[in-house]
Formats: sequence, C-alpha cells, structure tokens
Amino acid sequence: MTDPVPVAVPRKGRPLEAVLERFAAVTDGERLDRLADDVSNTLRYEKAVTKGSVDADEGPYERLAEYSDPTTPTEPEFTLLRDDRDGKPRRIVFDAATVELGDVTVKLVGREEPFRALRTHEFALGFDSADLVLEEVVEIRERGLGTIADINDRIDPVDTDVRVVTGLGDTVYHTLMGREDRRAPNTTFDREYLADYEGPLCISPRYERLVTAVLGTGALDGVEFVYPDAHEEEEAAIARSGLGVYLTVTGSTAREHGLSVGEHLFPSETVLMRNAAETDDSVSGVLRALEREAADSEIRV
Repeated sequence: MTDPVPVAVPRKGRPLEAVLERFAAVTDGERLDRLADDVSNTLRYEKAVTKGSVDADEGPYERLAEYSDPTTPTEPEFTLLRDDRDGKPRRIVFDAATVELGDVTVKLVGREEPFRALRTHEFALGFDSADLVLEEVVEIRERGLGTIADINDRIDPVDTDVRVVTGLGDTVYHTLMGREDRRAPNTTFDREYLADYEGPLCISPRYERLVTAVLGTGALDGVEFVYPDAHEEEEAAIARSGLGVYLTVTGSTAREHGLSVGEHLFPSETVLMRNAAETDDSVSGVLRALEREAADSEIRV
C-alpha cells in the first residue's frame, strides 16, 4: 500500500469547511459527508466555547480525548492551540484525517498557514485563502486584477513555485462602498469612480498590499489609506471616511450605516494550490480525483 498523499489544509473556519465539502462532493458514499459534518460541528462548538458564548461541561483535554481517536486513522483528529484572542485561550482545532478519493489515499493535515507550508516545500498540495496569495507574492502593477484566474500571471516564478489550481466557490467579496449621501445620481462606486477619486480610502491595515494589487497603483493616485480606530466596526469607519473597501456578503450591515454597496472588486475564496517543483504522479492523481464536471469557481483543476 502506498503512503497517503499529504495535503495542507486550514485548521478551522469556513476555508476548512469548504475543503471538506469539496472532498465530499467528488466521492461516492456518505463517509466524507459525515466527516465534513462532524468536523464542522465540532469546530463551531469549540469556537463558541472560545468566544465565551457557550459554557463547556468538561475541560479542553477531556473534550479533545472525546473528539480524537488516533488509533483509528479513518476518523478525524484534533489538537489544542493557543488562540490569538485576549487572554490567549486554548482552542481545539482540526489536526488530520485520512480520506479515500477513488484509488488515491489522501491525508489532510491541518496547518496554521497552508500557503506558506507549500512555499517552503513541506507539501506539494494545499488549500488556503486567495487573500494570502495576494498579500504575499502577487506582483503590484499599475493595473489591478479582478479574478482568481489572473493570479498566476502575477506570480514571479523566481519568488515561489506555488501556483493556484482552482477556487472552491466559497466566495465573499472585497467590495468598494461609500456613503450614499456622497454618491452623485446615476453613478456607482466602482473602479471608474475610484480612478477619478482623491481622498481617504478606509481599509483594514492588513489589506494594504492586497487592495493595492487588486486596484492597481494607477487607480490609487491621490488616494490615502486610512484605517478603523481600535474596536471600531469597519462599516462605521468607512461611513466616517466616506469611501472604503470591505469584505461583504449581502451588504445589509453596510446599508444600515448609510453606505451604498458598489463594485465587487475581488473574490475572497479558498483556493487549491500546488507546488510545481514537488508535483509527481501521486499528486497528479489527487488533482484528477478532485476534478468536478461543474466547477463553482472561475478556474478549474
């Protein structure tokens, strides 16, 4: 029996759920559906415990022993990490699971930063947010980019061997929005509007490079990045500044702050990536097994 092909995956959150759902979608039987449900339900409960909205009956070590059975490789394993929240509480997160994709055996391995694990050649395959690729390796140019399919053209091959293969369709968008009372009739907050705009643009501090890559340096002439104050909601900060970029699904909260939701600038989506230098027959087998007849994303495996 050949060794399982290791695949780096996020330890928690919507990106991990999207990965498990994709694996379940390309296999017959109910086992991976149950795995996706079990892992997602466990981590949602643990998130609630960490945030203090639920009181656990047992301590973290007792819960961890209940969730994980390392003697059964087909069952998911979890581990304990320190969370970044105030007080650094302990948080139970996904660690590993072995799954069968037809003739290919895959071991999903939890990593805090799967993209960086691929960059350092620890893994040949992995899943992570497209945002991180933009934040770290996409070239900054005068013209921006708007689709996941554009990412690979912006990666310098000297910088990394990692390339995006496909997106998983779990999409929310980095969206341009501004105060409704400052929008002229028959105009939209979009790239064309921004090209003629001069003034503050409110963003999250961590997204400076991402927003620059998405909009392009040409659109940012005369634009000054500003940021929310400590503990200030992003929508409130954008309303105070007049214009901003924020991740949004429906835009309902933005409208509650008097904001008009404009152009979806770029999808924030979980992506499958491969390290081209580490790709072999077993990795290619996993990629073939993950193909879907109807992909949810803009680019396909």
